[in-house]
Amino acid sequence: MADARPELAKRGEAAAALRLQQEGYRILAANHRSPFGEIDLIARDGDTLVFVEVKTRRGRSGSPKEAVTPRKQRRLSLLALAYLKAHGRLDRPARFDVVAVSWGKDGPEIEIVRNAFDLCAG
Repeated sequence: MADARPELAKRGEAAAALRLQQEGYRILAANHRSPFGEIDLIARDGDTLVFVEVKTRRGRSGSPKEAVTPRKQRRLSLLALAYLKAHGRLDRPARFDVVAVSWGKDGPEIEIVRNAFDLCAG
């Protein structure tokens, strides 16, 4: 049987992007890859660059903040700093948001956790 997680993650990221746009975010990039890994979404919220980690699950289980471990936070910080440096944006305000997407029988339930952790966390 094929692993359904990649498809679920893809659907979750699409749902998260749509919800963020509804909240006024402007999506700049999706699945941004670098030698350090991947950032799910990069957006702008006003003058702030937002690096977004999307966590998608079937049903409800645990806090989205808990799903982003200190190790993952450090890796995301490296990714974000590399992005900011490569794009000449080290002087811009930036933050990390976590979006939890829980798929139930009635469709997705989406929770946005703004400023979920600090740049260079851990």
